[in-house]
Amino acid sequence: MKLYYRPEIDGLRAIAVFSVIFYHANFVIFNQSLFSGGFLGVDIFFVISGYLITSIILKEIYKTNNFSFINFYERRVRRIIPALLFVMLCSLPFAYLILLIDPIIDFSKSVISSIFFFSNFYFNLTGNVYGEESTYYKPFLHTWSLSVEEQFYILFPVFLVLIIKFFKKYLSIFLSIGILISISFSQYLSIHHPGFNFYQIFSRGFELLLGSLLSYFELNYGGGVGSRKSSRVFNQLFPKLGIVLIIFSFFFFNDKDLLPSIYSLIPLSGVCLIIWFSHKDELVTKILSNKIFVFFGLISYSLYLFHYPIFAFSRILEIFNDYYKFIFIFLTIIISVFSYYSIERIFRDRKIISLKKLIIIILSSIVFLTSFNFYIIKDRGINQRLPKFFHKEIRIKKVTPLYQKENSQSVVLIGDSHAQALEYNFNEELKKNEFNGLRFSTKYYLKDFIMINRSTKKSTQRATDFKKNNDDAYKFLDDNSNLIIVLHLRWSWLLLETGFDNEEGFTDYKTESEKISDYFMEPINIKTTFQKQRENLIKEGLISQLNRIINQGHKLILVYPVPEMGFDPIKLLYLEYLKRFLFNKKEYAPSILSVSYDVYKKRHKSIIDTLDSVQSKNIYRIYPHSYFCDKHVKNRCVSNDKENTFYYDNNHLSLQGSKFVVDDIFRIIKEIK
Repeated sequence: MKLYYRPEIDGLRAIAVFSVIFYHANFVIFNQSLFSGGFLGVDIFFVISGYLITSIILKEIYKTNNFSFINFYERRVRRIIPALLFVMLCSLPFAYLILLIDPIIDFSKSVISSIFFFSNFYFNLTGNVYGEESTYYKPFLHTWSLSVEEQFYILFPVFLVLIIKFFKKYLSIFLSIGILISISFSQYLSIHHPGFNFYQIFSRGFELLLGSLLSYFELNYGGGVGSRKSSRVFNQLFPKLGIVLIIFSFFFFNDKDLLPSIYSLIPLSGVCLIIWFSHKDELVTKILSNKIFVFFGLISYSLYLFHYPIFAFSRILEIFNDYYKFIFIFLTIIISVFSYYSIERIFRDRKIISLKKLIIIILSSIVFLTSFNFYIIKDRGINQRLPKFFHKEIRIKKVTPLYQKENSQSVVLIGDSHAQALEYNFNEELKKNEFNGLRFSTKYYLKDFIMINRSTKKSTQRATDFKKNNDDAYKFLDDNSNLIIVLHLRWSWLLLETGFDNEEGFTDYKTESEKISDYFMEPINIKTTFQKQRENLIKEGLISQLNRIINQGHKLILVYPVPEMGFDPIKLLYLEYLKRFLFNKKEYAPSILSVSYDVYKKRHKSIIDTLDSVQSKNIYRIYPHSYFCDKHVKNRCVSNDKENTFYYDNNHLSLQGSKFVVDDIFRIIKEIK
């Protein structure tokens, strides 16, 4: 059945989609992201979806006293699937051409998860933190929201029909309870498990259900769409308040605000105020109902689908600067117009595309996409399409327990992701030498210190995990004797609380405002006020901790700081290949990329001096920089040679790079065993 058309809702869609596009374009003014809260456009879409879907279901039930699930799901399929499959088919050749082995495997997995609407789970399980730099290079990350919506479309109609059949009088109560449960769930997880919270329908349910509750009240108490009973003052005032709340959120929220949570109610309330109180004679309604806004609202789905892969592939090719951003936005609009008129409208029209034809086209497209992407995964990214330099595996992502052997020398690896980068080669040496391996993961090995969120000035679940991990390691070292401890961290990152700038145009942060780490460390019983104070306390605590390990009779191997690059060498080398050797693969020879050795020494002077100050015959030292700095190129630290890359990103050692360090570690272990 046909709904009363409300052009202002299409106008809202236009605002929502462009807020997301501008957020993902990451326009920066005075080192600040201009649309820092633009990702909330997705939240606006969720409210609108909840409102419209509930209106469709309730109106059909109220009018016919029945509901056709077949017709409902057919409409959803026609609305969503063809355009989604179209953007996947368009993206596949670009992925094949410009993505390396690991990225194209990840691409294929994300395509498959998107087709079957579980990409929100996939991206969460693979550790993709929304808003982080690395996620901007994943062409289908944005499909997490489509998965949430589809999960809602599959589950909610069944729930709604059952409630109406058995508890019709209490429908509003059920919806309200659902909102309260979801927002409570979201508020708790936003603090303790923010990554999981962001992607899940359980956390997003209240946004969809707010739209549902709005639809229910409108149909039952508002006199029906187009004739809501509200005072003239409210109709004039509240839409303006609503748009202010939305725009305020776009500019003053950011992706570090642990959303969704109770704070999400600020922009969501704005959406609800506009939907409920909009009136044809009111200014905001007139603006949103303007033909331009309505037009972009109509093509908003295609805009959302296409902008992210276009931006991602452009970033991979290093052509996404401020000038080209506007070109790519314009290109997105052109392609979206084509998609809307050639795909969306045609597939929605049952006179043009019958149900039988629809099923054949969709199933054949799904079979092709899933088959080809499974082939990419199985064939390890079809690596024969690349020069041999890029064939080598540079990282083992799967974490496996370290080799253990009873009644043999125990070797304990303690540290963060830099220690994790050693794990594969470390484990191979444990097996070869039949040592007993143990692993304790921590951001920094400091007893009685806690991590504090810089924005909230409070400890979070990360702080709780940090303390527990250190307590576990501390207790294990207390309870056991004659251990060989290998301690390796990204020492200076949390000590100095800053990201790395190689002073040659590359940093491991996007803007100056992101240079400072999100968290800092301080003693549990001391409240600090500035970085230098914390640095001194950390150095004192570290010296005390290292001396305690030695005094317990353990042997300690200190792995000094790994040189940071500031750039991803594989990415730059592959970009070099694409630009210079795309049609001459056999002749490709990589450049030697490097950073200043002086910058390395300046960056790490504080921690090196601290580690050097702890003296004992039972302390052994490994210097990773000795393999990479002032050796291949004078006064430079290299990221690669002609055959291997030593890093898998801008600061973590690859399998090849970590082997130098691990071989040195086990040379010492064999001597002191």
